[in-house]
Amino acid sequence: MPRNKEEIRKRLQWAALELFRERGYEETTAAEIAANTGVTERTFFRHFPDKREVLFDGEAAFCQALTAAVRDAPEALGPLDTLFVAFNSVKQMFVENRPFTEPRQQVIASNPALQERAAAKTRSLIAAVASALCERGLTPPQASLAAQLGMATLSHGVAAWFNHGSVDLGEHIARAFQEARNLSSSSIPLAKGKPKNPRHPGAGGRAKI
Repeated sequence: MPRNKEEIRKRLQWAALELFRERGYEETTAAEIAANTGVTERTFFRHFPDKREVLFDGEAAFCQALTAAVRDAPEALGPLDTLFVAFNSVKQMFVENRPFTEPRQQVIASNPALQERAAAKTRSLIAAVASALCERGLTPPQASLAAQLGMATLSHGVAAWFNHGSVDLGEHIARAFQEARNLSSSSIPLAKGKPKNPRHPGAGGRAKI
């Protein structure tokens, strides 16, 4: 029986993932996950509040690292470049978790309740990133738009990395952000007059996405 708390936590995660894939999420109980790991059900609930959270462990640490990277990015950067730098600073977390993340995504995709949970986690992450962008001088609407655009771009890059893992994740993220910039380039006037954007702290100019 594993004794180290972190080892137990990891083994519970992998046992849950294996059982979810073999038997289905709804058909698997916390007690069965615990038994498969060699611990008691009580031990399971000391590590996770419910069986859903086995699949989402580590997201709090990711959110903390990402928002810290947003705050620490060079002041002269606009919002999208800030997010590009921040995402690259945490890309190693994706790399280290890939063996778990890919099969985890398959389990989530097969269960509506898990999809809803994942969507809620994403919304929470976007809100946290937007809050960090507000600290850099953006208005709440600007920060929300930038955070949503940035997270969608990151997801695009990560999905491409899953499909073509021979290319470095950083390269996929760079390509995704370049595509986003290309899509935003247009000669068509979208609105009359010039938008009134707040000055970005330390940028010496208007905030730019």
